[in-house]
Amino acid sequence: MRRERKAKIVATLGPACSDHATIKALFEAGADVFRFNFSHGSHADHQERYKIVRTIEQELGRPIAILADLQGPKLRIGQFADGKVMLREGAEFQLDQAPTPGSAARVCLPHPELFAVVSAGQCLLLDDGRIRLEVLASDAGAIRTRVVNGGVLSDRKGVNVPDAVLPIPALTNKDKADLEFALGLGVDWIALSFVQLPEDVVQAKELVQGRAGVLSKLEKPAALDRLEEIVGVSDAVMVARGDLGVELPPERVPGVQKRIVRLCRKHGKPVVVATQMLESMVTAPVPTRAEASDVANAVYEGADAVMLSAESASGAYPVQAVSIMNRIISEVERDPLYPAMIEAQHQAPLPNKGDAISAAMRDAARIMGAKAMVAYTTSGHSSLRTARERPMAPIVSITPKPETARRLALAWGVHSTVSRDVNSVDEMVAAACRTALTEGFVQAGDQIAIAAGTPFGQPGSTNLLRLAEIWPQ
Repeated sequence: MRRERKAKIVATLGPACSDHATIKALFEAGADVFRFNFSHGSHADHQERYKIVRTIEQELGRPIAILADLQGPKLRIGQFADGKVMLREGAEFQLDQAPTPGSAARVCLPHPELFAVVSAGQCLLLDDGRIRLEVLASDAGAIRTRVVNGGVLSDRKGVNVPDAVLPIPALTNKDKADLEFALGLGVDWIALSFVQLPEDVVQAKELVQGRAGVLSKLEKPAALDRLEEIVGVSDAVMVARGDLGVELPPERVPGVQKRIVRLCRKHGKPVVVATQMLESMVTAPVPTRAEASDVANAVYEGADAVMLSAESASGAYPVQAVSIMNRIISEVERDPLYPAMIEAQHQAPLPNKGDAISAAMRDAARIMGAKAMVAYTTSGHSSLRTARERPMAPIVSITPKPETARRLALAWGVHSTVSRDVNSVDEMVAAACRTALTEGFVQAGDQIAIAAGTPFGQPGSTNLLRLAEIWPQ
């Protein structure tokens, strides 16, 4: 099975798609990566879904990536005596540390670290920005605010603080327990929520110890101040437009998305655009035209993947949502303008051997009319550097490691395969030709370009470029 497109699809699993038949249908409809959202569901739920995905992987013979999305330090208010209150515009409202049930005058905010960094003039956003509070004064025990935008506020709603870097770790105790469980299962990617600093990513990578890739979710404005550093230490990045769209003015989000995608492409790091892409399909069988354009714009920008959240996890039409997203991507990539737009955004190679070989392979493939580009890789580095070049020829990745093949399912244009290691250049060329042929990318007489590293089997040693012709088998 091969995809007839380059951008990938991430689909979130949840109550609407927990059985073997539905998850298999999601993959066949176009999902390349399955996201397990650790904000919801038990470890037993995730374990059962993991077993199903790996069974489907065996049945279909295709590597499938699994992304474990950690909840992160989500700030929430406490509870109200009556479950909810009405906050009136202009009224004063206090957040404090008293554990008693709240009222229209106050509520508990069980996050003492927040009180030290909030000051007069800043704003607090509650319930995904629906409630806006202006801070009048703050001390160690209470934050006194004035209601700017009122409305109904109910128990345990989220709190966003867009004007401050919060002195809280990116990994809570719950996240650390979820992380060890997910790594024990064998997930391929760990998504780190609410990243603010590059140190957050470094801490997570020290715990992961290379057992999975670490994907940084950018949903705090503070992360934008050190964006290049965060991208540099991350294995992949997600433009998480949910909380980001709450804490930033909505008119800024499209420009920030483009900035993040462009920077990830510069560094050759996979980038996922996420949140509300086909939101109306939670309850409707078709998306709005604006949603279709949103998905298309991310593809035109050259994003590695686009993601479905509630649309697949809890929506009424999960398979249809994946199918429609697949159709939108395919239509964009058939557009005659698409190659020109991708080329216009092309980033110059970085001064290293991997980029030099990948750039040369892209040029050679274009000049020779090669039908495929084959990248041998152990760690995934060669295939990712090839994907960074955004060639129009398909990228066939060959690795002896199943975990590498799965991780590369997130990368733009990469068709992952698993094969035994090679020991010589002749073996490498023969295996590349055989794989490109059996996977359906070439026919006898076609040309392919091959990148590899010698000595074989050593990560990061890409130093070899070969052109080969496919001979009849």
